[in-house]
Amino acid sequence: MSTAMENSALLDKAKWEAWTDLEVIERVKAGDTAVYEILMRRYNQRLYRVARAILRDDGETEDVIQDAYVRAYEHLDEFRGSAPFSTWLTRIAINEALHRLRSRQRVQQLEDPDDDGAGHMQLAEMSPNPEQQASAMELGQFLEKAILSLPEQYRIVVMLRDVEELNTSETAAALELTEENVKVRLHRGRAMARRWLSSHMRSNAKSAFPFMGTRCDRVVANAFARLERELNCHSGFGERADWRKGARIPSG
Repeated sequence: MSTAMENSALLDKAKWEAWTDLEVIERVKAGDTAVYEILMRRYNQRLYRVARAILRDDGETEDVIQDAYVRAYEHLDEFRGSAPFSTWLTRIAINEALHRLRSRQRVQQLEDPDDDGAGHMQLAEMSPNPEQQASAMELGQFLEKAILSLPEQYRIVVMLRDVEELNTSETAAALELTEENVKVRLHRGRAMARRWLSSHMRSNAKSAFPFMGTRCDRVVANAFARLERELNCHSGFGERADWRKGARIPSG
């Protein structure tokens, strides 16, 4: 049986048996690199949303997603399971996105909870009135623009809580904030997005920020190409070098 057929059979087995993140990770660490695709496809949507919330640029967002997967793979032996893999991976993506944002000197500090960012709200400029906006685009597109108009420190919290539907403790862990800070920023973010938008967000947000089909396949293919190049240079998880300087890897 060819390697491609073996990999396909293994992926089918993993999907059929509904392997958990930890089961997939153990198989990857044992040498079954092909099943890493399961984790990529499982979390592509989340990483796209959180990186997009920070960068507001599709091209850079895809680059960050690929970087996050490669960084996670390179440091997979450091993941201890003290937090869910999804939280650890999300934190890597956030660090990568912030590192990229700061490198182009357009970062807006996430650390200042006292800055309500009111001067940065642009919802009123997006459309003359709700009727014209509703006739020009789908509700999902409007939600995307509304969320992306929020200041960074509120935008990413709204994205994780209302779009990705993480709970308060999960969001706090991903952003390394206190739960109280998450609650404050979520409250302010929703208020900025207008009361009527908040009333629609939970029921319609899941249709926003799609990341499937060709774009999902492209990220998976590019990330695997990066990993293959790295595997040709380094062997064994214990021997892999930190192959580039960049955002830090959070503790697992």
